[in-house]
Amino acid sequence: MKAWETFKEYFMITVGVAIVAVSVYFLLVPSHVTVGSISGLSIILEYFIPLPLSVITFILNAILLVVGFLLIGKDFGIKTVYTSLMMPVMMGVLERIYPDVQSIMKDPFLDMIVYIFIVSIGQAVMFRYNASSGGLDIVGKVLNKYMHIELGRAISMAGMLVALSSILTSDLNMVILSILGTYLSGIILDHFIFGFNIKKRICIISKKEKEITDFILHEMHSGATIYEARGAYDNTVRREIIAIVSKSEYSKLMNFIARTDKDAFVTVYTVNEVLYRPKF
Repeated sequence: MKAWETFKEYFMITVGVAIVAVSVYFLLVPSHVTVGSISGLSIILEYFIPLPLSVITFILNAILLVVGFLLIGKDFGIKTVYTSLMMPVMMGVLERIYPDVQSIMKDPFLDMIVYIFIVSIGQAVMFRYNASSGGLDIVGKVLNKYMHIELGRAISMAGMLVALSSILTSDLNMVILSILGTYLSGIILDHFIFGFNIKKRICIISKKEKEITDFILHEMHSGATIYEARGAYDNTVRREIIAIVSKSEYSKLMNFIARTDKDAFVTVYTVNEVLYRPKF
């Protein structure tokens, strides 16, 4: 079972690397838009260093890989070694098969938009299995771990420096486009990382407490916590039901509350992550 899980992890990580490599080579490289990433920095350095893009990418990844091992951990480091080796290999293969790649969308802005969506999917797949494509993803992971900044935002902060450096090789329009692309990339990456795991924290004060609690426990097969709350206005003690539910469960529960007690007081919060030990 452990061997199968390991194989599954590395297979999915390989898929993520392939998605990133394809999006970089066919969308980022021909458009010359240096959306904040190690690939974008490599594109800039290619103007000044007489080395292929794949080699420059490998060198930069190797430097940051040491940082990942030291500051993030062995498991992340080993998986990122794998992705850091696979990324330039895949880029090298694409360079040989398609040596004169041209802009697919024929417009830098459209290339950037499509690139952001596709590369974010690849990055999210790798982060899901505690890996990254290397480079600035490692910087973002370090900021996420030690400064508790959302991963997409952390990568954007590091990427902004790369985007600004594009002024050395591009005109002002391309620099602005790179900065905009870096910002959007962080937002979309966070969406792909957290969007599918978002849950709702529902707080309910109702005279139909038993009916609602029974519905959560026995119909939804979920859990709930009950607290005593004292109203500041009239000093009345009431009981508050708190439940963490998925998107589909949220709609189901809200419909039940609307049918059962139209006077219920309900507040809802978005929850990006839940850590718990299953009761079995």
